Amino acid sequence: MSVVAALYDVHGNLPALDAVLADEAFARADAVLVGGDVAAGPLPAEVLDRLAALALPVHWVRGNADREVVAHFDRGDTDHSIYGPDAPAERADAFTAGRITRAHRDLLAGFEEVVRLDGALYCHGSPRSDEEIITALTPEARLAPMLAGVREALVVCGHTHHQFELRAGAQRVVNAGAVGMPYEGAPGAYWLLVADGEPDLRRTIYDVDAAASALRASGFPDVEDVIRESLIEPVEAAFVARHFEERTRI
Repeated sequence: MSVVAALYDVHGNLPALDAVLADEAFARADAVLVGGDVAAGPLPAEVLDRLAALALPVHWVRGNADREVVAHFDRGDTDHSIYGPDAPAERADAFTAGRITRAHRDLLAGFEEVVRLDGALYCHGSPRSDEEIITALTPEARLAPMLAGVREALVVCGHTHHQFELRAGAQRVVNAGAVGMPYEGAPGAYWLLVADGEPDLRRTIYDVDAAASALRASGFPDVEDVIRESLIEPVEAAFVARHFEERTRI
């Protein structure tokens, strides 16, 4: 079985990605699984180029932001300034679409909804939707229907930017965390190593002050919010879990 490094929610944070790629634990991997929402952020082209150039096999899962970036690119919607303060996702997607090439767009468009690898299923939100929300607080009664028809014992997801493990019957659901935009209450790049079917949640420490300077230089809209909430004063995982879980009741 492969040793898989699952890298989710990089969100164009190249310094965080580079830190993970330089982590000695990453050197154990013989395959990489990119779990979606990889580009939407400050340095999208650089992140995609870095991952595409890896000597290891790379498997790509589509995230909701990847899908939206492609849509923005295709309609020429690349002016982030037209979106107001109540539309941060649209601003990020438009900015990203304006800073990638056709080759990057085609790479994003080719991502798969789910990837099955060595007895594990990798998805972004849930096995049935790249936008469905799973949190550390998701009850089994809400989780179980998302796993209907899934044969794999291990399901790896992302989307909500905090690491956790849940169980639904005999199945384990593990959130790999976020490399580039984590909500964990402590700075770092959060990711997952899967060896012999066993998930190992990882955190890589890196120089967030230097990273903040690089992200600011990109001109990314709302960059100060990203730096504050994910790098300098990271939002607590418990708060994020409650916030996202409440959204499922709206």
